[in-house]
Amino acid sequence: MSLKNDLQDLKKAGLEAVSRVGSVEELEEIRVEYLGRKGKLTRVLKGLKNISPAERPAVGKLSNEVREILHKDLEIKKKELSRLAEEEKLELEAIDITLPGKIPHIGRKHILTQVIEEITDIFIGLGYQVAEGPEIELDYYNFEALNTPPDHPARSLQDTFYVRTADGGRQPAEEKEVLLRTHTSPVQIRVMEKSEPPIYIIAPGKAYRRDVADPTHSPMFHQVEGLVVDENITFGDLKGTLEVFAKAMFGQDRKVRLRPHFFPFTEPSAEVDVSCFICNGKGCRVCKWTGWIEILGAGMVDPNVFKAVGYDPRQTVGFAFGMGIERIAMLKYGVNDVRMFFENDLRMLEQF
Repeated sequence: MSLKNDLQDLKKAGLEAVSRVGSVEELEEIRVEYLGRKGKLTRVLKGLKNISPAERPAVGKLSNEVREILHKDLEIKKKELSRLAEEEKLELEAIDITLPGKIPHIGRKHILTQVIEEITDIFIGLGYQVAEGPEIELDYYNFEALNTPPDHPARSLQDTFYVRTADGGRQPAEEKEVLLRTHTSPVQIRVMEKSEPPIYIIAPGKAYRRDVADPTHSPMFHQVEGLVVDENITFGDLKGTLEVFAKAMFGQDRKVRLRPHFFPFTEPSAEVDVSCFICNGKGCRVCKWTGWIEILGAGMVDPNVFKAVGYDPRQTVGFAFGMGIERIAMLKYGVNDVRMFFENDLRMLEQF
């Protein structure tokens, strides 16, 4: 009979302990204390071996009832405590809808990304497609196929980043085959190798040269290369295309002029100027008092370039142009130091 009394006492003590609990954590401690594998109920039931077989069924039934009662009481208390905790949390996190809202800080695209997208949209509107190529390039695509002779200064170590060998030593001169592209023009070679005319593409991307960073130079910069190959293409088509671009980029009242120049991969070649959008061609500090601002280089594709990609230069004609994104951005937005694009100074970037 004493075992039954112990069970009744354990039930009473357990229910009182549950009623006094103030948190879910404390409740779990009570559960382990009374119903755990090594809890008080288990210890009481170890006394079953000391009672007669005739009493064991009744004691076993009582122990199950005690376990069930404590278990249900624990569950009810747990739900109550959880509800109270949720209500308290909701009260603490309540939102006063009468308070003024907080304006979130909204990020924006980098100014160079904006300019690249603006240029891309202009040429997509003219029917061009966007092409891409690797930044780590072969000498063949970067120079040789673009009609750049072996002794050209651009191919020297002073101007071009050549890739080092695995052991850290620079490649021998006769093995200088891999480099960081110095312009995005190699993309036009790769496209022509895989495609037949007509071709209308632009190739925006990064380029690299061994320049010391200063207000107008950076060892890493961005370019947009353009290429057109089609029937009956003339220099007039080139000039008309660039006029459309200049007006869309700098204003519809801009004028364009082309000055004779030399590029290895175009012939004839020209530097392209736009009438100064600061002084409207009258002369100012920005245009160095000439009324004109240089924006890009262009020309008709050299026949040797067509030979390199397997086109018949007697039947193939086209034009190409290339521009520096940083220069376009500097001119359009009045930025006087190219390094400001890469310093990530929010005071500068947030202006655009």
